Amino acid sequence: MPSLNESLHSRPSVSQVVDSGPARGGTVDYVLEHLRSGVLQGRYAPGQRLIEADLTRDLGVSRGPLREAFRRLSAEGLLEIVPNRGALVRRLSLREMRELFQIRIGLETLAARLAAEAMADPDMRSRFMENVQPIWQDGPRAPGPDYLEENHHFHDAMVAASGNEQLLRLTRQLRLPLLMYQLVGTLRAENIAASLEEHRAIARAILNEDGCKAEELVRAHLLRALRITEAMPPRVFGR
Repeated sequence: MPSLNESLHSRPSVSQVVDSGPARGGTVDYVLEHLRSGVLQGRYAPGQRLIEADLTRDLGVSRGPLREAFRRLSAEGLLEIVPNRGALVRRLSLREMRELFQIRIGLETLAARLAAEAMADPDMRSRFMENVQPIWQDGPRAPGPDYLEENHHFHDAMVAASGNEQLLRLTRQLRLPLLMYQLVGTLRAENIAASLEEHRAIARAILNEDGCKAEELVRAHLLRALRITEAMPPRVFGR
């Protein structure tokens, strides 16, 4: 089984997925990999219709594997199949977002406490410091895929530092990047600046091995994000 750090760095980039081509014979697995990463990395936006003719041409596959991939991604909750419209990237409702935030608060506060305890291990400390290094870089962050990737990478690094494989698996199953990409068009520069400062405070608490402080900061960070989400216009949400 790969280590947590190996798992953290093994996610394919957009360019890796797109440039690889149908090297595996245009199989369902290839189509799944392409579509799943496209949704989670924001190349396919929430609510976007996935057009079969375009995808079969671009991926070099037939309709059979594509439709099977649609079916599996629908079962995962990333797509929804709408009669007479086809496959659409799922748009979460406000209720679903609230529920995901509730679960996320429980999981990530636990992860923060465990990560702080794990900092006594020099190797884990070194890996965590390396993985969160982007948060210390100066300069404003603009709303868009680059910031969302930094945000996702920080939270992933924190959970990985907990040393709990099952916790990392559960947080990834929640498809939290999908939630963030749904909100990206409504984020403001001040929201992002505040989030960055909160990430830095959380990282300091973890590195200081202060589990209680880290828990407190993560809870406040996610509750603030939930309040911002709840203030979004109705058009942002699905039904």
